[in-house]
Amino acid sequence: QLQASGGGLVQPGGSLTVSCVASGGITFSRYYMGWYRQAPGKQRELVAGIASSGQISYADSVKGRFIVSRNNAKNTLDLQMNSLKLEDTAVYYCYGRWLLEYWGQGTLVTVSS
Repeated sequence: QLQASGGGLVQPGGSLTVSCVASGGITFSRYYMGWYRQAPGKQRELVAGIASSGQISYADSVKGRFIVSRNNAKNTLDLQMNSLKLEDTAVYYCYGRWLLEYWGQGTLVTVSS
């Protein structure tokens, strides 16, 4: 139901955008949507979330660097990542919650020189 894409290799200080598209007839506009990430050996953590109202929240570690946005007409969720750091390396998962929860399959972001 959620398909993530856009991961890849980027140098420290670079930028990358990961995207998620929802399918299957869900009422996307009603969903709380978020991006989680999981680095090797660490727990999955919430990076950024955007409610159906448009209210946005970020993890402290990415505030001022990442921008989350949604397009309800296209059923898409984006995460623009700027000033990337080595510690941003992780598998990024999109997440949706309303009556049910959905997880995307994850897309790998590697920050390395």
